[in-house]
Amino acid sequence: MTLLQIVSLLLFGGLLTAVARQIDWHQFRVNKHTQHLVFGASASVFFLWLFRAGIYQGLDVHFLWLTALTLMLGFRMAVVSASLALLGITLVGKESLTMLGVNGLLGVLTPIGLSYLIYILSFHKLPRHFFVYIFVCAFFTGALMIALKMALLGSFYFLDGAHSWTVVQDNYLVLIPLMLFPEAMLNGMTMTLLVIYKPSWVYTFYDKHYLEKK
Repeated sequence: MTLLQIVSLLLFGGLLTAVARQIDWHQFRVNKHTQHLVFGASASVFFLWLFRAGIYQGLDVHFLWLTALTLMLGFRMAVVSASLALLGITLVGKESLTMLGVNGLLGVLTPIGLSYLIYILSFHKLPRHFFVYIFVCAFFTGALMIALKMALLGSFYFLDGAHSWTVVQDNYLVLIPLMLFPEAMLNGMTMTLLVIYKPSWVYTFYDKHYLEKK
């Protein structure tokens, strides 16, 4: 493992521990509904992340779906769910074990944390409207997160010396524009369907704020 990978693993482990300490695990154990949502979402993310494409080691492209996961489960449970999916992907060999910390920081905590931050800012600063929730919190944020994750991961491989900047730019970063709309649609459509048919599954959506008197 390189120095950056070791530092990333320590940071990811520390932040994951801090998040886990904020969860009421007793309530989680007795709440079957939450269990089903967390583990079901984790399995969905795991299978989604299995499908990827890439030429160079580590520079794989796949959908994230973490913005929808964050809106659905909230920050803490989304971190737990996505971390379980990342662990599963790593154990089956789709990701390198030495990259667990880097993938955790750049591919899990950063997208989830920023997605939740944008949701909070939107809730307090923008009109509380159904379309604001879908397009700002899900659609546009989903596109932003896939771009940010790919930019950060590509930069890491360059700084760590795994690939030259030319390789990163020509075989990874150049694909960012192609991923924006599909990722945005995936998150936007997911949240649209959930708030219409299964609003009880969505932690961040409240009828009294987004639908009543609109």
